[in-house]
Amino acid sequence: MATTSQVIQNQEPGAARRAGHPGLALTVIAACQLMVVLDATIVNIALPHIQDALDFSTTDLTWVVSAYTLTFGGLLLLGARAGDILGRRRVFMTGILLFTFASLLGGVSQEPWQLLTARALQGVGGAIASPASLALITTTFPEGPERNRAFGVFAAVSAGGGAIGLLAGGMLTEWLDWRWVLFVNVPIGVLIALVTPLYINESERHPGRFDISGALTSTVGMAALVYGFIRASENGWRDGLTLGSFAAAVVLLAAFVLIERRAKEPITPLRMFADRNRSGTYVIMLSLAAAMFGVFFYIVLFVQNVLGYSPIKAGLAFLPVTAAIAAGAGLSQRFLPALGPKPFMVTGSALAVTGLFWLTFISPDSSYPGGVLGPMLVFGFGMGLNFVTVTVTAVSGVAPHEAGAASGLLNATQQVGGSLGLSILTTVFGSATKDEAKKQLPKFLTEGSAEQKAQFARSRQLPAPWGHEVLAHGISTAFVPAAAMALLGLVTAWLVIRVRKSDLAALAGTAGPGIG
Repeated sequence: MATTSQVIQNQEPGAARRAGHPGLALTVIAACQLMVVLDATIVNIALPHIQDALDFSTTDLTWVVSAYTLTFGGLLLLGARAGDILGRRRVFMTGILLFTFASLLGGVSQEPWQLLTARALQGVGGAIASPASLALITTTFPEGPERNRAFGVFAAVSAGGGAIGLLAGGMLTEWLDWRWVLFVNVPIGVLIALVTPLYINESERHPGRFDISGALTSTVGMAALVYGFIRASENGWRDGLTLGSFAAAVVLLAAFVLIERRAKEPITPLRMFADRNRSGTYVIMLSLAAAMFGVFFYIVLFVQNVLGYSPIKAGLAFLPVTAAIAAGAGLSQRFLPALGPKPFMVTGSALAVTGLFWLTFISPDSSYPGGVLGPMLVFGFGMGLNFVTVTVTAVSGVAPHEAGAASGLLNATQQVGGSLGLSILTTVFGSATKDEAKKQLPKFLTEGSAEQKAQFARSRQLPAPWGHEVLAHGISTAFVPAAAMALLGLVTAWLVIRVRKSDLAALAGTAGPGIG
């Protein structure tokens, strides 16, 4: 009988040291995805506390979100390519360790630039680890029911991670400190990195090239564009750095298109945009994500800074929205093969526009049930109708070897679109709050107490109720361009998306595993 040491010696290079435990392998993969997805929302609840602790302005605070989403979305396709070329388990572990290290750096940050650097590094780690985690399912589980169940678990974790993040962020911020929304990743990440070689096999390497220039020009170009909008909100459209940022964005993004057209193995295959339906889904995802990121950012500020909710209560306030998204996704998944994607895209986008338009009426007197929950439920259900249909349509009719690129490009579009949309909303928010502050300042100087005036002299922030008027006015105004972005998605769904009977037949076979 062979000894344990002989068995280990006879293993192929890269084989799991404790193979034969698919349940544990799936747990490791799902834990990684949960950590990456959760981090997109867990920090949101802590934003008001981060703002106070590190002295962020409200407009600069958006970089806490955008620094993560820009690098995550911009490098997502490069991370997928790295897994194919270098081995998915190796890349998976590298991404996890970088994400963990960045979380530690973010937790000990003492200055805004330190936190933003850490968040950008988190995005890089997530972009490396997330595509590898999904790809590892295909190499770990045989095709058929077992792999489909694994995809189902992965999809459930992806969908539920946002809700878990909101609750976890609230509890950690209220019971411990905002820094723990970052510290919590450290023990989880270390544990994942340690157990990965035990239960997950290394994948076969495939020769290929890294499109580094394409990844850098697209990511830096989008960062320059986002910076230009945020800079304009504080310094105006004639500011030299504002204009320079927009000019740099135009040059870099134009260079990106030229690079992708000439590259032998481009990070973004431009031929993906040749299909009418697929191009339409990218526009719909870009516009709806742009609106959605703004909703989560500004409603978190409203319920905590205006309604006075605690972090835990703020997290709970968002749970019905998550349930509405899940309900919409479940409905569209069930009837998609019979009805096709267009009815769900049109209806979902129309509901999103309705919810966002409703939010433009938000004020300091708005209650949670009528002023926040109602429009958020309408918006969330509309987003749920779109998520599954957009995802499935993006990969429908794509050759098997290009399915990863098509879905990866959709995910990248969501992240980058969210960053860009949030920056545009922030520009509108900044201008609106400045105008409203000028109106409220004379009222405050007349009606405010001596203690409130002393507080204003120290912080330069108007106290309540005048400050609430400023914040609520800025938020309600910011939802006007958010509604316009969703309207772009609605127009695209109505005019661009066309579905043939042959497409419905294809959708009947892809509606299940396409959720994610």
